[in-house]
Amino acid sequence: MSASPGSRAALATRGPAPQLVVRSQPVDGVSAHLLDHLPDEGGLAWVRRGDGHVGWGVAARLDVAGSNRFEQAARWWQELVGAAVVRDEIGVPGSGLLCFGSFGFTDSDPGELVVPEVIVGRRAGTTWVTTISPASSLGAPPELQVHEPSPVYDVTFADGARTGTAWSSIVADAVRRITAGDLDKVVLARDLIAIAEQPIDLRWPLHRLATAYPNCWTFSVDGLIGATPELLVRREKGLITSRVLAGTIRRTGDDAHDLALAASLARSSKDLEEHEFAVRSVADALEPHCSSMNVPETPFVLHLPNVMHLATDVAGVANNGASALGLAAALHPSAAVCGTPTPVARDLIGEIEGMQRGRFSGPVGWLDAAGDGEWCIALRCGQADSDDARRMRLFAGAGIVAGSNPDAELAETNAKLVPMRDALGDL
Repeated sequence: MSASPGSRAALATRGPAPQLVVRSQPVDGVSAHLLDHLPDEGGLAWVRRGDGHVGWGVAARLDVAGSNRFEQAARWWQELVGAAVVRDEIGVPGSGLLCFGSFGFTDSDPGELVVPEVIVGRRAGTTWVTTISPASSLGAPPELQVHEPSPVYDVTFADGARTGTAWSSIVADAVRRITAGDLDKVVLARDLIAIAEQPIDLRWPLHRLATAYPNCWTFSVDGLIGATPELLVRREKGLITSRVLAGTIRRTGDDAHDLALAASLARSSKDLEEHEFAVRSVADALEPHCSSMNVPETPFVLHLPNVMHLATDVAGVANNGASALGLAAALHPSAAVCGTPTPVARDLIGEIEGMQRGRFSGPVGWLDAAGDGEWCIALRCGQADSDDARRMRLFAGAGIVAGSNPDAELAETNAKLVPMRDALGDL
């Protein structure tokens, strides 16, 4: 599973959706770590706490960009589902026909839906394999193999679009504009370049991310890999859930001190303000799709190995047929990755951030034929360089409000870069 995403042009589907034959059946011999089954090229992954899906090969693919990218993707998927012949012996969300996908932060950033030829899944102790092939070529279930990734050695890191000092000055500019009343919040991102001596085997950092951050969603889609803590939306049999994170403090490794820091985070007016903007953004976007909703009045503190976040779990009962992808489209971009008001924040990001985010902070996840699925925000992630397999861009961002301190926000982004830096670091 090298850093190159492969022959995209040859595999991209731009015409009518093909007719596929799909079979999901129980299988034994699945590794405790689903990522063990990924081959060295073209692997896709979505795992958390040992459950999830991994896949490889390309049975169908759609590349999308533009202002109607979500609508185009939804139409293509509906056509694909409508034409498919499916035999699903498992009958759980994620079995049967499934695609992996990721979308850019802006309309101009490209995204994709990918339907693998083979998917290995696990859910609550049930394991299965799904084969997907053209109607004219029925695929046999593969013999599952365990593959060892190649370690990554001798990684150096270099500034991306901005130095840390330059990025801090941009934060100060944003604070001035917020104080002047131009907007309430803006999320600013920065990037870091990782350079290895040899081509990066993406399975190596994936394994390390999944091991170090089991409560996060570890993903791999077309060279974008990461372990994100933020669930944009899950739709499962009529129940809609979203986990909102905004407000962050770095852990020290001292349990007593970290408990005190968690308490200070829960009382921080600056972080509570930032969090409220993000929660309201999500609740307002989901409300038209729900017959009832539960929005907790106060957040809890989510403890991760490197940082702690203010977190709120929003839940609702679906009142229409919107798929998980449709809900993700309605939510993106939320205040957690863009700002408030969203149009003003988006314009300010384009004016002062000074880089193309690509798929960082866009939706990443999976969708099944019933419209169920999970879409997270692509955070704590890196994008493989398609021209140089030794290089990756790593990303981090911070929410800026009136009380933000530029040096503290820079430190926050450094903390958020730790998962990817550690995953790529030497043994």
